[in-house]
Amino acid sequence: MLTLFSVPRPFVGHYGIIQRNAIKSWTMLRPLPEIILLGTDEGTAEVAEEFGVRHVPGIDYGDSNSPRLDSMHREVEREAQNALLCIVNADIILMNDFMRAVERVSQRSRKFLMMGQRHNLDVRSPMGFGPNWIAELRSQVEETGSLGARTGEDYIVFPKDFFGYIPPLDVGHSYTDGWLLYEGR
Repeated sequence: MLTLFSVPRPFVGHYGIIQRNAIKSWTMLRPLPEIILLGTDEGTAEVAEEFGVRHVPGIDYGDSNSPRLDSMHREVEREAQNALLCIVNADIILMNDFMRAVERVSQRSRKFLMMGQRHNLDVRSPMGFGPNWIAELRSQVEETGSLGARTGEDYIVFPKDFFGYIPPLDVGHSYTDGWLLYEGR
């Protein structure tokens, strides 16, 4: 059904913790998506192996040493086993309601872009992912979280072969997300 892909930052310090939490949450989604971690930053290959997900190191980087969207997309189009793709920031925790939403949206149209607004929560330690982890996380978000900016596209779901030409844009800049949304429209 779905292939999630991301280019994590190096797995050190706080980013290491929040990215491990996010990737762990992805492995708990049902139905289980294919998960691809792209790039060669510190710890990426090791974390991919630890969580039993795919690692594709061969992507290009731009002038600002940021991954290039065209290279990421080209590799994922070639490697992905599923008809739907989702570029997701490596610090975004996903829950099963995400998979239900993807299924509903994809049943309505063959061509679509799906994105969502995140909630910010200051997580400083590895999450336990016990039987009630979703309820506990939702409670924490209600108590101390905040709604993220409307301009933050932390995930974008789209069908494979949706985009044709993608210019060599660096990931992590607002113009890259803007281009995806504009071109998708």
